[in-house]
Amino acid sequence: MLLIKEIISNSEFETASFAKECITMFNSGSVIELIGDLGTGKTFFVKSFCNELGINNSSSPSFSIVNQYNGKKLIYHFDFYRIKKTEELLDIGFYDYINDETAITFIEWGNLFEEVLPGKRFVITFNTLDQEKRKITLYKNG
Repeated sequence: MLLIKEIISNSEFETASFAKECITMFNSGSVIELIGDLGTGKTFFVKSFCNELGINNSSSPSFSIVNQYNGKKLIYHFDFYRIKKTEELLDIGFYDYINDETAITFIEWGNLFEEVLPGKRFVITFNTLDQEKRKITLYKNG
């Protein structure tokens, strides 16, 4: 994986600023895998990204598996946390989503089922340094 950028975020404001910066990097057809423990900022990052695109109703897809948002760009937002087996993803047409060249696809907890992810994708890791501080690292894979 190619390291693109690493930041230390000291606040939600700084995480939102980084999400805004990523608007120019993630184009239609991009798949972004988000890795980090609970509460590290994965969903907040996606919400901040969506807000920059005029989407103000984004939320965690923990129970629905995938949410779709329409704004300046089409966004698919997956959460693999509650998925038990690959077949659950296949049953909802997962590959149709990630092969949609008109959308940007975010996948929280993608590391739980990496075998279904495309080789060419962005990977963002979120690591807690203390209660407010996070190390956020952006990579490009493939």
